[in-house]
Amino acid sequence: MKMIINGKHVDSESGLTFDIINPATGEVIEAVPKATEKDITAAIDAAEAGQKIWAKVPVWQRAQILYKFLDIVEENKESLAQTLCAENGKPIVEARAEIGNIRIGFSGFIEAAKHYYGSIIPQGQEQGQDKNLQLVTREPIGIVACIIPFNFPCDLYDQKVAPALMMGNAAIVLPSSDNPLTLMRLTGMLVEAGVPDGVIQCLTAPGSTKAAAVRDPRVHLVTLTGSTEVGIDTARLAADTLTHTALELGGNDAFIVLDDGDVDLAVEELVWGRMYNTGQVCCASKRFLIHNSLKEEFARKAVEKIKQLKVGMPADESTQIGCLISEKAAIKVEKQVEKTVEQGGKILLGGKRNGAFYEPTVITDVPKTADVATDMEIFGPVIPIIGFDTDEEAIEIANKSIFGLSSCVFSRDQKRAFAVASQMEAGGAVINGASFFRAFEQPFGGWKHSGIGTEGVFSTFDEMTLSKTIVLKNIF
Repeated sequence: MKMIINGKHVDSESGLTFDIINPATGEVIEAVPKATEKDITAAIDAAEAGQKIWAKVPVWQRAQILYKFLDIVEENKESLAQTLCAENGKPIVEARAEIGNIRIGFSGFIEAAKHYYGSIIPQGQEQGQDKNLQLVTREPIGIVACIIPFNFPCDLYDQKVAPALMMGNAAIVLPSSDNPLTLMRLTGMLVEAGVPDGVIQCLTAPGSTKAAAVRDPRVHLVTLTGSTEVGIDTARLAADTLTHTALELGGNDAFIVLDDGDVDLAVEELVWGRMYNTGQVCCASKRFLIHNSLKEEFARKAVEKIKQLKVGMPADESTQIGCLISEKAAIKVEKQVEKTVEQGGKILLGGKRNGAFYEPTVITDVPKTADVATDMEIFGPVIPIIGFDTDEEAIEIANKSIFGLSSCVFSRDQKRAFAVASQMEAGGAVINGASFFRAFEQPFGGWKHSGIGTEGVFSTFDEMTLSKTIVLKNIF
């Protein structure tokens, strides 16, 4: 499979490639070009020219092109799902759901763009402005570098590419080197649908090569979803050229069950909120703060529920939990679990690794001083249970982390639950549901080290446009 630069399917200028591996089987799926900084420069050159053309295309016409893209996706949805499943290791049922989200996400941004109006400040709103009319418009920001992680590549493609294009920007997609194939195919479909040359491009640039796009002063916005470490490095590079950034980073979300919480409901939500995508979710619940009076019951029921889930090969229709993105990722989870046990935790279920597969794991009696109770984010199907005695103690433990992406609380008393939710230092708080909640409409983003800015139909257009005020002076 080739990259897409300036509307063409191309190899890297170096001629080098690297293999994309099926993490479940270890087999090579395909080789892709190994992009260089020269390739990124060529893409930015093309984006400069293409964006100027695209910005003049009316919004309704941009919408028609993106709807044509959605029709092409629909015709190829099963093939896309199979590609995503193979390169990502997520169960095929989840892969189909993510492909299905493309229409939901794109159409949400398409329709919202039709109603993304400017505003008027009428004459006489302040002293001395009786004869002046101010028109406030939103203009395309320019070239948007979209750095997309491995865990939900299509969902985040929707969140970044759709609004970038609808606002008249050019988008350069830089997918994860672990699984770029599905996004390369989607980019090709946008070109097929009629997006002009240079306006949408996709480069398979491994590791630090992506930094060339961040450093280039012709890139006007870097929208990145990834780890906090990568986000901080990206922000440093972008600061040199005052490039705008939107960063959705790591999380260590607290899952709080108060003493009046519904344990059965909490366990049901645990499966959704922690086991989905084998736990590789930024806003997954990762610290389970359970009132000491319910801790034993919660742990027992969690083990019983998780034992019923089928772990298997991602392509198997009955598989509910697949593998991690790579054996390297599974080894990291293995070491983090070992550390949690060394710090006082006791394994009730799981705790073993086989290649890229890591067993769903429940650890109880984790002390609130353990690394996982604060800043150690485990990106895998691991449930560390931490006890507490009062609402205040639960809030204190939850807020002690450097992260603040999302959070949740379970209580039968809505006023009490809302009081806890309002004190959580996080970009989101879910009452009586897992923290893994992200609708396309909502402004999604984190506090503290979990990011800068938000994504979603509610707010992304503001990130991807610039405000301009046109003054009609002495018009009255």
